[in-house]
Amino acid sequence: MKQQNISILGATGSIGTSTLDVISLNRDKFRVFAITANSQIDKLFLQCIEFNPYYAVVANESDANRLHDMLRTKEVDTEVLYGAESLAYVASHQNVDMVMAAIVGAAGLLPTLDAARAGKKILLANKETLVVAGDLFMRTVRQSGASVLPVDSEHNAIFQSLPEKVRLAMANGKWKTEDYQSSGISSIILTASGGPFLDTDIDIFANITPQMALKHPNWSMGRKISIDSATMMNKGLEVIEACHLFNIPADLIEVVIHPQSIIHSMVRYIDGSVLAQMGTPNMCTPIAYCLGLPERIDAGVEALDFFTTDALCFRAPDIERFPCLQLAFEALRLGKDAPCILNAANEIAVANFLDDKIRFTDIARVIEKTMSLCPLNDDIFSIEQLLQKDTIARDMAQQIITDMIKNDE
Repeated sequence: MKQQNISILGATGSIGTSTLDVISLNRDKFRVFAITANSQIDKLFLQCIEFNPYYAVVANESDANRLHDMLRTKEVDTEVLYGAESLAYVASHQNVDMVMAAIVGAAGLLPTLDAARAGKKILLANKETLVVAGDLFMRTVRQSGASVLPVDSEHNAIFQSLPEKVRLAMANGKWKTEDYQSSGISSIILTASGGPFLDTDIDIFANITPQMALKHPNWSMGRKISIDSATMMNKGLEVIEACHLFNIPADLIEVVIHPQSIIHSMVRYIDGSVLAQMGTPNMCTPIAYCLGLPERIDAGVEALDFFTTDALCFRAPDIERFPCLQLAFEALRLGKDAPCILNAANEIAVANFLDDKIRFTDIARVIEKTMSLCPLNDDIFSIEQLLQKDTIARDMAQQIITDMIKNDE
């Protein structure tokens, strides 16, 4: 395998650090070209020392100057850049072979789109790219000849469980919806852990604190995605992602609660077979799969021990307990830019919940009200239109929260 140059967008987050962990085990195969971070400058500094990338990108000039000075004390010659243009630069640079798109939230959309325009191999861990701009992004991928490999454990599991010809077609942007029947696929099944409140009395949901919601039983994740897991909005976003990523209609997607997080997702075939991808709950596995494809490489992950694994259980999701999942299906039904509105409202609601400004149960209420009040746009031709709608929906969601707080006083 020829050594590949990789830019890691969001290097200090959980996906970014896991990516660097896998690369550290396979240094002969990968060279870190660039790493980026928003505000964790000290952590980025340590990553620069260990991996000596050509570029490090931060959000603003003051942090760039600080990082530059820190690196010079260690005689590390990494060039420090800052701002959105620099993110685009390292995502689309001619010497970059692949891009790990792991910036959390809508902020990761633009540099990921830049990588797609440049025809890069994109390891996609940013949900919002497909949720907010799925049609536009996948159209760009097909036009440029870029390839997209799913890093999310569920989508990666589905990808691994598809027939080889389908994986190859997907990787080359040539997969069509009508090809499903000829491939024997009847549906795809997204598994969900159910998060920390799967069996919690629903009557006390209004009293759930951010500290409680951040304690996921199986996965170690960032703050925002941990809350999304607790509300099951993460699964709703994954349904929207799957529609675009696999070019499949929503009615061919099933969601199943699987608390043990051992089976990461499945594909159902017309002959009655169900193929599943299993493994220890560790994001290094799907990251290593995407990095190494078509080879399998060392992920540093502990092998699944079948003799100490609990019995595997499955159940249907409870919409009363997890209304955010239903809201995501509703956004798909509405189409147009409804998923963009859904995502924007969710980000604002989650941020306010983490700041103890609204209750856990208010998250779904804020999203639902924003979706009901925010007008839909029939024609989406550009990323600027989507970003404008994103801003409108965020402002609307924040105003809804402000009104809620006033009414509670």
